[in-house]
Amino acid sequence: MLTLLRLLEDGRFHSGQAIGDALCISRNAVWKQVQRLESELGIALNRVRGRGYQLASPLVLLNDAVLRDKGLSDIWPFHIYESLDSTSVEATRLVAKGVEPPFLVLSERQTSGRGRRGRIWQSPFGVNVYSSLVLRVQKGARQLEGLSLVVGLAVMRALRASGLNEAGLKWPNDILVGGKKIAGILLELTGDPADVCHVVVGVGVNVNMANAEGIEQPWTSMKLELQRMVDRNEFICVLNRQLHGYLSRHAELGFAAFQEEWESNHLWQGCEVMLASGTQRIEGMVLGIDRVGALRLSVSGVEQRFSGGEISLRLRDDRRA
Repeated sequence: MLTLLRLLEDGRFHSGQAIGDALCISRNAVWKQVQRLESELGIALNRVRGRGYQLASPLVLLNDAVLRDKGLSDIWPFHIYESLDSTSVEATRLVAKGVEPPFLVLSERQTSGRGRRGRIWQSPFGVNVYSSLVLRVQKGARQLEGLSLVVGLAVMRALRASGLNEAGLKWPNDILVGGKKIAGILLELTGDPADVCHVVVGVGVNVNMANAEGIEQPWTSMKLELQRMVDRNEFICVLNRQLHGYLSRHAELGFAAFQEEWESNHLWQGCEVMLASGTQRIEGMVLGIDRVGALRLSVSGVEQRFSGGEISLRLRDDRRA
């Protein structure tokens, strides 16, 4: 199916005969492959008698040669998949097989993509960026302090470099544009955090997605904001150059070096919010973050600090938790 998609990627009509000749299959087999594209991958096609098949919407597939030519392999090794349950799960499998970090896992789609708090991350074929970067951490848990917030800065900078100047941060792991989520981050740890461990940095970015069902919060995409298709290969390289730079500085300097930069880009700085942790609900005003990335809230005039992966933050007038 991927070979067929690459033929159709140019956006033109291709006759069943021409496709069959290119793939060395019969026209009946071409029809079956088209059926699979639509049913299994959700790819919509135009069919016109006498002209053939055409993608109903433009598609920019991940391309190993293009990514190498744009310098991704100079940053770290990478692996591209047509379909995965989850890039983070595959990254963990590769570590178990002995693949040496750092390395990057990319996929055209995820069948079981995950966000924070066990939520499903919508992962349709060929439209967004689904990536997981594996790093080895050798100096204990201190190297992990504020790591997800630093990754957020890198994602935000990549989005701004691509034309989304309004991209900003929401504690702890979201990137928003116009109050809508455009990207999220999920960190997972394996090994001994007191010694040598591996951290899987999962990043999902809505790139060319124009519609989706079942998303529980306002969302947007690069395509919707920029009003044009975005080359995912180009954006992946921009993103990983930012990640490499920020992660290198974080390993050397620690999170405290990024505290001021992060706060200056936090969209909810000074806002009245509601924090939810399990059954607990706390209202307060965002003061900022501390030197390890914990959220500082003024609660009834008293500063309190919060951290942890199961915390949800909402503006006070938005009661969803």
